[in-house]
Amino acid sequence: MAIRHTTTISAGWQRALRLHHLVEQALAQGLHRGHHLGLSEFRALDELASTKGGSMRVQNLAVAIGLNQSSVSRLAARLEEAGLARRTTCADDRRGVFTELTAKGRVTHRQARATYEKVLAKALDDAGTDDDLARLAAAVREG
Repeated sequence: MAIRHTTTISAGWQRALRLHHLVEQALAQGLHRGHHLGLSEFRALDELASTKGGSMRVQNLAVAIGLNQSSVSRLAARLEEAGLARRTTCADDRRGVFTELTAKGRVTHRQARATYEKVLAKALDDAGTDDDLARLAAAVREG
């Protein structure tokens, strides 16, 4: 039987992954329950809301939320279908596609952002009761 050797750094990484999973699961449930949004949809709205004019080129949005361009194109289509964003072509480069928040998207983002913050705080508080995760959760809270 092989003895599994875990280094301090890999043990720390495993704790970080566990915290990440717990928080992501709580956020996904809270956003879906409260706003019928997935995490990727929320993150796209959040990125768009943070830009001047609420608009981003799809390829830049893909980088910002950590998805490939194909996935973000499908995500943009879902946001457009829900009335939360609209896609437009770039005036200078017809191949370029932008995604822009709609008024409904801004309202939905504002409401979902409040839920996100509340659920995030609770998830970190809950993780803080776990001896393995308490220091890591506290460090995330402190920024």
